[in-house]
Amino acid sequence: MSSELQKPVIGFSCGDLNGIGLELIIKTLADHRLLDFCIPVVFASNKSVNFYRKSLSDINFNYSNGKELDRLNTKQVNVYNSWEEDVVITPGQLNETGGKYALISLKDAAQALKNGQIQGLVTAPIHKKNIQSAEFQYSGHTPYLKALFEVNDVLMFMVAENIKVGLVTEHVTIADVAPHITRESITGKLRIMNSSLQKDFGIDKPRIAVLGLNPHAGDEGLIGNEEETIIKPAIKDARHSMMVFGPYSADAFFARGQHEKFDAILAMYHDQGLIPFKSLAIGEGVNYTAGLNAVRTSPDHGTAFDIAGKGKADASSFLAATFECIDIIRRKAGYAEMRQNPMRKMSAKMMANAVDEKLSEEAES
Repeated sequence: MSSELQKPVIGFSCGDLNGIGLELIIKTLADHRLLDFCIPVVFASNKSVNFYRKSLSDINFNYSNGKELDRLNTKQVNVYNSWEEDVVITPGQLNETGGKYALISLKDAAQALKNGQIQGLVTAPIHKKNIQSAEFQYSGHTPYLKALFEVNDVLMFMVAENIKVGLVTEHVTIADVAPHITRESITGKLRIMNSSLQKDFGIDKPRIAVLGLNPHAGDEGLIGNEEETIIKPAIKDARHSMMVFGPYSADAFFARGQHEKFDAILAMYHDQGLIPFKSLAIGEGVNYTAGLNAVRTSPDHGTAFDIAGKGKADASSFLAATFECIDIIRRKAGYAEMRQNPMRKMSAKMMANAVDEKLSEEAES
């Protein structure tokens, strides 16, 4: 098989047309070295791409265009025309146009992912309220993809080189968090996280930390009883099949650097997990949807309307999301190959056991 055919096809949805999505895509894909690792396909339109390309005069960005995913240019960026009509783009403005075409792009890209026409998807930021319509009644990309792929559950998994954080609840109001924290929801997220760490990140025996819901992890029932009645029993259930520890008091856990001893952390709600994640990931965080039978990543930020169209957007997180998408595809393939090759599996297991023994010694010291 040629190296061209081995490169995964990676799709890019454009996000809100008036946000920084297409600017990020152009800045990321303008580096032609990326073409050595994947075949990029941008789901948008020639005119929309050209609108933002003109505002980035110092960037040399060329592409092929068309509407046939089975006839892609393997040596250039491809633009798949999800729409042909002229669209008035107004960077920085929140309006119906931005949400409408964000959804058109996402639908085409996500369907191509489901059909196997692309091997991975990197989604540019949407405005969660602006994209709402009769066809999109979700709190974000994650629940939309869960419904499209018809899976029982998925995990919003924030990943970086130095920290990985998953969420039990995602875009839920604080008033509604506690009712969503159940024994079943925690064990379900832990199963997805453990499987993802093994298959998607090559960690044979992951060590997972679980945070408490209440301040000081409930202080043994003094400040709420969810830790005693829900979280601890869920951890006990999960320990039959994985290495899980906790619940930990969230503030002390990160303040004392305990996150460095674990492969991933399960947080109970959005800000509990994302504030420390974004502080520690230093601009290179990636949002990964674990639990799908496909690979989707995105940057860990929003539409940034305040700088849209000004050429100021930092593409670091988007570039990280692109490479993470490629890497996960390769690691998944490597995991599948390892499962079929007993000798390779035995070697990997011996190495993982040695690392685990060292971590256990450090935790006890």
